[in-house]
Amino acid sequence: MEERRLPEGSLHPHITRRDLVQTLTAAAFCLSREVSAADTMDEQKHIKKDLPAEVQMQFMRPAQLEKALRDFPVIYVPFGPIEWHGRHLPLGNDALKAHAILVKTAEQFGGAVYPTVYFHEGFRLEFLVPVLTDLFQRLKKTGFRVILGVSGHNVQGQIDMINKALAPVVADRTVAGEGLWEITLSRGDGSNTDHAAKWETSNMMFLYPDLVDMSALGNGPLASDMKPPDGIGGLDPRKHASLEVGRRNIELASQAIGKRARDLLASLPEDQRSFKLPAVSPEHWWMI
Repeated sequence: MEERRLPEGSLHPHITRRDLVQTLTAAAFCLSREVSAADTMDEQKHIKKDLPAEVQMQFMRPAQLEKALRDFPVIYVPFGPIEWHGRHLPLGNDALKAHAILVKTAEQFGGAVYPTVYFHEGFRLEFLVPVLTDLFQRLKKTGFRVILGVSGHNVQGQIDMINKALAPVVADRTVAGEGLWEITLSRGDGSNTDHAAKWETSNMMFLYPDLVDMSALGNGPLASDMKPPDGIGGLDPRKHASLEVGRRNIELASQAIGKRARDLLASLPEDQRSFKLPAVSPEHWWMI
């Protein structure tokens, strides 16, 4: 086939059909690489569901604990009960979500996550609060300068319990701490809570999909306002819950808690913001 040429005197160079095809192919390849790289970067921005062991205190070796204490001396203590959360979610939902959000916080900001405390404000507080105070005192002696007690069980009694236990520990201003719900600081359009409905189901879809059984809810109407036989409070999870809703909720909650931890550390006198023990070793530290 005869190749067409541009008219004499044209400002454009001589371009054959072969040149045009090769140029367009190269451009498409470059564009696809740029799009692929952009997709990869966007994916890296999303929080992952994995819960790294290296920030969870029960899995840490002494050198890892010491590094955490020196880099960002914050301890996150998750709280939650064993409680009904519909037929489709695990009984430990509140504790599982609080723990996971705090692991994601420590992964992003630093610090360490204490094993989940499966006690709640329904226990006799005259006995429980002193035990929690003792725990917080031991964390303080270990060298943590900020103690955050975070409850996935969203009732005011949980916050009151944690803050009452913390009060004598933070009184001397050598450490800071407070009680929070996991969504206290992030609550808004993209981050919220309920009871086994849109939000909590979405959290579990993202974190522990194998523990969610949506078929257990059936196809009929659900009882409202946490009433039997369903015990669900909030938007119908069959219509409104999703992995992406859970991912975003956990992103926002973990980031907000990390920023509060950073602010609390900065609020302490400058000489009280760092790890004080010579080392995490048997001469100076043994257990909590």
